[in-house]
Amino acid sequence: MPRVSQPTQHQLSEWIRRVTGASRVVLTDRVQPLWGGYGELRRVELHDSRIGSAIVKSVSPPAGRELGRDPAKLRSHRRKLRSYAVELSFYQGFAPSCDATCRVPAFLQGEARDDHLLIILEDLDEVGFPGRRTHCTPPEIAACLEWLAAFHARFLGVTPAGLWKVGTYWHLATRPDELGRLAAGDLRRAAPVIDQRLNAARFRSLVHGDAKLENFCFSPSGQAVAAVDFQYVGGGVGVKDVAYFLSCCLSPAECELHIPGYLEVYFHALGAALRSQCHPLASEAEALEREWRSLFPWAWVDFYRFLLGWAPAYAAGDLYSQRQLKLVLSALR
Repeated sequence: MPRVSQPTQHQLSEWIRRVTGASRVVLTDRVQPLWGGYGELRRVELHDSRIGSAIVKSVSPPAGRELGRDPAKLRSHRRKLRSYAVELSFYQGFAPSCDATCRVPAFLQGEARDDHLLIILEDLDEVGFPGRRTHCTPPEIAACLEWLAAFHARFLGVTPAGLWKVGTYWHLATRPDELGRLAAGDLRRAAPVIDQRLNAARFRSLVHGDAKLENFCFSPSGQAVAAVDFQYVGGGVGVKDVAYFLSCCLSPAECELHIPGYLEVYFHALGAALRSQCHPLASEAEALEREWRSLFPWAWVDFYRFLLGWAPAYAAGDLYSQRQLKLVLSALR
């Protein structure tokens, strides 16, 4: 593709045609805009190619003058730019290690120029994952937890080179503005200690970092899933993803009732994945489970800390999170 900061539609089509071997490329529907006006996802038709369609993630950040000099906006801008570079690194270096148990879209091609970035990915709708959910059934929740377990097993002990050193979009070091808006008190004082405790875990893997329900694509039966959106993938304990995912799926009352059972699903799948992969740490599965189970409340409170600084009205009245906070604060005394 010519060395331009932002490709025209013709240049984009020609680049996609060359890297996919298609005779003709048609840019079709816009799947969705990227958060904050940083670009879009587009579906493209590929004629006379081994695949019929692909998804193009096109990142074109706002001009600097639109950001002004607001330190918070500039921090957010830098974090977003870094996240897209991380996603490209994930697809280039780590996604090929993912198998059917932790399915991700196949990486076709990617390129970064200045602050603009393009990633061409397999169209998951075309290969058997057309389903999207805003609410899901217990078996569908279990399917997502099994995906997370397989992903964490696959990358257990792997160094996050080129990714976030500490994964998740709410990581404390990248969220000083949300911490600053947190009311003074025990949680604000404890936030660095909670972060340190999670980062000091003996067993570390890669975490997806934004494992919400919207980032899972379902098979027609709902029994198999694939995951997308790896902007915040990086090092960490698997229960960070588990806590965040369950917080997105369950009400506080449902958390009280169902989280123990869903943790059983996750840890059973994690042990099975380590064994099936003949992972060098499979013999340590019991020690891993003990550590990560003990860290689940810490992971939950770590995300709750972010929510209270980002959208306090949304987090208000969450009795389950408040109970987890009491457990963590008691452990610190």
